[in-house]
Amino acid sequence: MSEKATDTPGLVLRHPDGSSFRFDPGALCLELLPTGGPGPLAYFEVLNEPADLVRWAEESRLPGGLVVDGLAVSRAEVADARALRDALWRLTEGHVRGAPPGPDDLATLNDAAAHPPLAARLTADGGRAWAAGGTGTGLLSTVARDAVDLFTGAHAHRIRACGAHDCRLLFVDTSRPGKRRWCSMERCGNRAKVRAHRARLTAGDE
Repeated sequence: MSEKATDTPGLVLRHPDGSSFRFDPGALCLELLPTGGPGPLAYFEVLNEPADLVRWAEESRLPGGLVVDGLAVSRAEVADARALRDALWRLTEGHVRGAPPGPDDLATLNDAAAHPPLAARLTADGGRAWAAGGTGTGLLSTVARDAVDLFTGAHAHRIRACGAHDCRLLFVDTSRPGKRRWCSMERCGNRAKVRAHRARLTAGDE
């Protein structure tokens, strides 16, 4: 479950065990992944109804969030969103490992990207908004095109998995030094610090 609490990039992820932490994956397409996934990741599934996909869009990093005036999402498009997300999980994890993309997952991504994306418009005050009449298919096309840009762009070599052995979260390191290791310093980074501190204390007692 995710929640956009502030204007800070990223989402507040809420684990089914009640814990929460801020996670910024650095790209729109990677924000879709924590909504569930293939295999054991289905435990985290939150895309069950059309309203769930609309809520995710509102909480995402789409410019200004997606203020959804009449975004129409069908149940079939929710199923399409889950299929695209699962394909993105496998494609991104494979990219991190240096494995070639699976043909079925590649087809799922490219088929989604082939549809017209959401239409952006310029407002009178110089802001950015979204044209009325958006659909779930347009939303998924926007996500898929973001993935194509990510995998072929300047930061493709910085797509990483969290350094914690028990975490599968994926992110693109957009920081200037390019040394990000953890999904979140609030979660895995802090746990690593605690483990390292305990190890130093144990070593000092020997």
